[in-house]
Amino acid sequence: MSTEILDVVNEQDIVTDQQPRSAVHQRGLWHRGVHVFLFTEDGKLLVQQRSADRKQYASLWDGSVSEHVQAGEDYLAAAQRGLWEELGLRGVTLTPRLRFRLNYGPGDNEISRLYEGIVNPDEVRFDPVEIEQVSYFSMDEIKKIMAVDKARLCGWFIEILNWRFGNPSKLQVLK
Repeated sequence: MSTEILDVVNEQDIVTDQQPRSAVHQRGLWHRGVHVFLFTEDGKLLVQQRSADRKQYASLWDGSVSEHVQAGEDYLAAAQRGLWEELGLRGVTLTPRLRFRLNYGPGDNEISRLYEGIVNPDEVRFDPVEIEQVSYFSMDEIKKIMAVDKARLCGWFIEILNWRFGNPSKLQVLK
């Protein structure tokens, strides 16, 4: 298994260094991430349940794609890579919706971008090593899950959803 190298950034999102992912998280260095929300034509959000074998946040529900941006990679390229690696999708048109700063957990400080796109469920071929299953929920169904069973969702997913719903969120929106 190769060591994933990440760009280290300052709080203005300017690359200052490159370090292995483990060192970035151990030292709490700022780095980049991307999230993708894919919606069906009828407005349902594709959500993935992370594999039970994942080291972090195993079996929790997450947005369509969540990825670290690798060293030398830009946000959009990372989102497109994530679509391919996690869901087997290419050629999805992505629209940027949000750039934000958030502490994802101990030592995990990220500046992230959220993209949205449209998905045809028949084209999804998810990676069973990373993903247990995918499902499609209306935004009203997601609000209900957040109200009654928030513990099933990744913390960053909750914060992004709170922002989307206009609720208080721990994420700091950047221009």
